[in-house]
Amino acid sequence: MADARPPADQPRRLGNLALIWSFASRYPAQLALASVALVLAAGATLWIPRTFKQVVDKGFSGASAPDQISAYFHGLLLVVVVLALATAVRFYFVSWLGERTVADIRTAVHTNLLTLAPRFFEENRPSEIASRLTADTAIIEQVVGTTVSVALRNLVIGVGGIIYLFALAPKLAGMLLLGIPAIMIPIILLGRQVRTASRASQDRVADIGSIISETLGAMKIVQAFGQEKREAERFHSAVDATFATAKQRIRLRAIMTAIIIGLIFGAITMVMWEGARDVANGTLSGGSIAAFVITGGLVAGSFGALTEVYGDLLRAAGASSRIAELLAEIPEIRAPAHPRALPEPPQGRLSFEHVRFRYPTRPEIAALEDFTLDIAPGELVAVVGPSGAGKSTLFQLAQRFYDPEAGTVSLDGVPLTAADPAAVRGRIAMVPQETVIFAASARDNLRYGRWAADDAALWAAAEAANAAEFLRTLPQGLDTYMGEGGARLSGGQRQRIAIARALLRDSPLLLLDEATSALDAESERLVQRALETLMAGRTTIVIAHRLATVRKADRIIVMDKGRIVEEGTHASLTETGGLYARLARLQFEGALA
Repeated sequence: MADARPPADQPRRLGNLALIWSFASRYPAQLALASVALVLAAGATLWIPRTFKQVVDKGFSGASAPDQISAYFHGLLLVVVVLALATAVRFYFVSWLGERTVADIRTAVHTNLLTLAPRFFEENRPSEIASRLTADTAIIEQVVGTTVSVALRNLVIGVGGIIYLFALAPKLAGMLLLGIPAIMIPIILLGRQVRTASRASQDRVADIGSIISETLGAMKIVQAFGQEKREAERFHSAVDATFATAKQRIRLRAIMTAIIIGLIFGAITMVMWEGARDVANGTLSGGSIAAFVITGGLVAGSFGALTEVYGDLLRAAGASSRIAELLAEIPEIRAPAHPRALPEPPQGRLSFEHVRFRYPTRPEIAALEDFTLDIAPGELVAVVGPSGAGKSTLFQLAQRFYDPEAGTVSLDGVPLTAADPAAVRGRIAMVPQETVIFAASARDNLRYGRWAADDAALWAAAEAANAAEFLRTLPQGLDTYMGEGGARLSGGQRQRIAIARALLRDSPLLLLDEATSALDAESERLVQRALETLMAGRTTIVIAHRLATVRKADRIIVMDKGRIVEEGTHASLTETGGLYARLARLQFEGALA
């Protein structure tokens, strides 16, 4: 898939708002109440000029009795009360719909993102995706919670007001409507430019979010290399670009608003001029012209507000299209229509048969080339080789984060492409080289291995991974917040939590990627002992450079450029004098140096 950001010439029409409606329409009761309240508020607004006409014609004419005059004002106050209550009800339910719709959209997008393969996140920046879930959904929230309601209210007032204007003074109303075509022309001409500028502005905001996320996530590197000034300049440039794009959008909207409002009130002025002549000639009452002026003002204000609303709707259409792209993304790695069940009980046999694979982001380099390897149940296999040899790719394919271009990867005799990925991953425990600690409590980080585990199981796993001692010293024990990325822990502590997580998983297939690389000698000795207990009776694949684990492996697989170049035990490979012997010699020389 190409970059998540759509091309500049992609259509950005109001039809993209259909996504928003598909979520909002799930709440028909709230929609109905909001609609009824909106109609009542708009009707009460339009009823005010009519009541005002009666007040002027009869209340100030001197021909009505005091009791009749009071009735007119009582009616006017009643209309005001209805207007206030209906507006409050409309505001509540429309705001509720805005918040609920955005919450549902964010949940749906996040749920879909969790199903996508790693390839999607390699080709699309996670920071930009996060911006869509925040900035773009905030725009949608504004539209659902405010803009749409304002648009519908003004539309009802505008249409209803025009009808009432014709009932009051057909000639004056006809003159007023002559200005409508002149109002629509700038909307059509400038609308496309506003639409383009709105999308560009949203993209620039996403760029700012990406820079912030990237810089804050690498703050130690930024400060260690003294690049604060450069990062500040880069951020300043992005902010200036965002401001420049926003200025263009604001300028276009300001011009459009000025032209339309000028035309509207210019038309009203001309009509009022003619109306004043009719009053002077006695063909129109003072109350009628007063009602016409008030209604004309309401109509003018409604159509003027609609021009601003149109710009907001265009921005929401752009935001909706960006969100729709994430919702429409289909998982590349997914279960087949009729997945094959993995055999019971689990065996832990993993097989690679003539596998060829290239990473989507590096298609020019073969990560694996005609790779064949069969790992028997309960076997301990160590995989060694220089960087880029394809060692970690074995783990990526074993967990079915990717599918091979050719060949077959099987677990317990079932090709991974024929099984449910969730079932495959449920039989694998993984300790990655780059430990992932979530911004949550120590308990939740441990429970990632088995979420239903009780505290006794958590502490047992922590003891086996040599993590219990430092966990007990934390301020709130297992309830202590670990910080963003485990910022409150040392590298060795983070790795021991990852090992405890894998211990808790208790899966038949164990994948260890430099599992002890961040531990000191004493911790490594204790964790190695725990790992030996864990590996007993399980199939284990170890990617390691340290020979403590490699020496005890049943088999050592030596990889280079995506192929197996040597295979054997530590003793036999050392005697051969090939690549493994050279790597071992370099390690020993480095240790002695």
